[in-house]
Amino acid sequence: MSQSKFDPKQPSLPISYPIDKLEDLESGSYFESFHYPFNKASVPIESGYSAPLPDRRRILVCHDMAGGYLDDKWVQGGTNADAYAIWHWHLIDVFVYFSHNLVTLPPPSWTNAAHRHGVKVLGTFITESEKGSAICEKLFSTKESARMYAERLAELAFKLGFDGWLVIKFSSLLAMLFAVVLFNDSYTTTQLQLNMEVELQAKQIPNLKEFIKHLSLTTHSSVPGSLVIWYDSVTIEGDLYYQNELNEHNKPFFDICDGLFANYEWEENYPSRSASVAGDRKFDVYMGIDVFGRGTYGGGQWNTNRALDVVRKGDVSAAIFAPGWVYETKQAPDFQSAQNRWWSLVEKSWGIVRKYLRTLPFYTNFDQGRGNHISVHGDQISEATWCNISSQGIQPLLEFADSTANPIKLLVDLKEASYSGGGNITFKGSLEKGSKFMTRIYQGEFILSESLIHFFYSVKSDSNSSLGVVLKFTSTVNKAMSVLLTSHGMDHVSSAFSKVIRTSEHKGNAPGWVINEGSIEIKGYVLTEIHALCYRSNAPPKEMVLKSRPLGPDHAAVASSTDYFAVLGHVTVKTSNYKPDFPLSSSWLVDGEFINWTSDPQDSRILSVKISWKLKEGKEFVCQNYNVYVEKLQKLADGNQSTALEHVQEYLGVAHVNCFYVSELKVPPSISSLKFIIQVCGFDGTIQNLAESPFYQLEIKGP
Repeated sequence: MSQSKFDPKQPSLPISYPIDKLEDLESGSYFESFHYPFNKASVPIESGYSAPLPDRRRILVCHDMAGGYLDDKWVQGGTNADAYAIWHWHLIDVFVYFSHNLVTLPPPSWTNAAHRHGVKVLGTFITESEKGSAICEKLFSTKESARMYAERLAELAFKLGFDGWLVIKFSSLLAMLFAVVLFNDSYTTTQLQLNMEVELQAKQIPNLKEFIKHLSLTTHSSVPGSLVIWYDSVTIEGDLYYQNELNEHNKPFFDICDGLFANYEWEENYPSRSASVAGDRKFDVYMGIDVFGRGTYGGGQWNTNRALDVVRKGDVSAAIFAPGWVYETKQAPDFQSAQNRWWSLVEKSWGIVRKYLRTLPFYTNFDQGRGNHISVHGDQISEATWCNISSQGIQPLLEFADSTANPIKLLVDLKEASYSGGGNITFKGSLEKGSKFMTRIYQGEFILSESLIHFFYSVKSDSNSSLGVVLKFTSTVNKAMSVLLTSHGMDHVSSAFSKVIRTSEHKGNAPGWVINEGSIEIKGYVLTEIHALCYRSNAPPKEMVLKSRPLGPDHAAVASSTDYFAVLGHVTVKTSNYKPDFPLSSSWLVDGEFINWTSDPQDSRILSVKISWKLKEGKEFVCQNYNVYVEKLQKLADGNQSTALEHVQEYLGVAHVNCFYVSELKVPPSISSLKFIIQVCGFDGTIQNLAESPFYQLEIKGP
């Protein structure tokens, strides 16, 4: 889509886009855009992370991916199964979305995925070159103007539900003003990060300080936990002179906000020197590290961990710039493998930054937000390639290992079968009878407020490969307990666990999938880890589940006695009384607007329409997302409506807000009515029955 021809007020497939002009920022015209309702983040930051950042070393990540607004600009999802994504959220505290535009608004997909994992999100405000000088002239012309623009930026972050702003010049990552506004509200933990990539006149410095101060005071006073972070670019004298550390030339800015992002051309002793200057605020200093290696300590790339080691030793925080280097430079052997290897170096240097703090229900389908198909409860409803990071499930904390380290290789295989969405964890390898292989898939703190807890997980495996789930608990007096959930006998290894619970098996809707269900009565414990256990059962072989392909597409049809193959489709943990309680279809108001009909050479009609829905009487219902389908109904010659195509639902996409834009839907001449169904999806993985879901019916009139 050409930016010069783009009219944000006209209906079109929803996209995320930046603000390029200062006058558009001032006028608030963005909120009049057709695209604005689609760009609101729908996922509140995970409970426990809406407060100020923790008092420890932190990692900030600036994605800087090839200019931004690529596959991720398509709010309702794109078509590239190989799109860039991040899934190592347990190693990140703050995520920054970057582009070279004046105001970079993070696509809601990034905010939703990051918030789901407890990570704060920043947008970008950048001034650079001669155009930037003119902007600063107006921005800092008076105290009133400085205050007004600060308020406009805070308003954008608040209304779109993201957590901040960044402004960066790609060539140097210098002269940045980060204003990070953290709204301590479940939906708006707002951070504002800005980059001033130009020199300022001495007379502008007081108004620049007023800008930062006003941004801090207004957001702090309205929402506890807000942050403003300054990038070490313009000095207090107004010079564009990067200090690469916290010192007397930039500390006056540091003193009136919540942190400093140091430029990445620092030397080995700069982190510790900065810590000394910062005193008890040393964790508010973020030492920049450029993964491309441009002037950065250690050379970045596969040596990025060298810089992290020095920053950790200096006991300050780190700011990793452009981890998309792995993707952009096509590191071998493939993106998924290289990405896992690169982030394993971060984890080795820094350790796990955060444990997931979650309340029940807990549900994950291991979806990375991209794939080659989409499934619902094992049924594949779409064979199209896709990408939409908003759909990313809670990501597993898989331990990286080379191909020879373990007998079983595990990965999120986007081409393998999925129980829900487009992800899974696939286990392949070799395992002797009577042996086992256990690996961590989650680490966190799940406080169990009720005594009876239910567990569900789906498995698809070959006939002699068994997969169980191990839960590790810690009591309030630090007593440890491990519980194995399994549907098969494991007498030969049961002594390794505190308790073994035999799960009941239910066949899924789709062939091959088996749903395991179990419960445990436990009180006074915290669920700290979830592991997968691969083993050979001593029980007689059950019905062959994957007869035609016992070991997946890369293996021979005839399996040896030691070959192992299993797929984990989802995991759910919830209390005994949890129930989604979906509103009745009649409780919703569903409407269509911006209806547009065109035709094609084959006499079919082409429809575009925006569908919106809300509960009657101002009620609210919060859910995970909505699946959108269409039924195409025919009319017979006698005028009655045919049932031949009735109940055949065509999957259109997923919505994370209460609206969806249907773009260029092909409608054959024989169709007389279209029924758009909005399927509500619960936080525990349950979905509303399509027959009971809200819908919008559009009668097709003659030409």
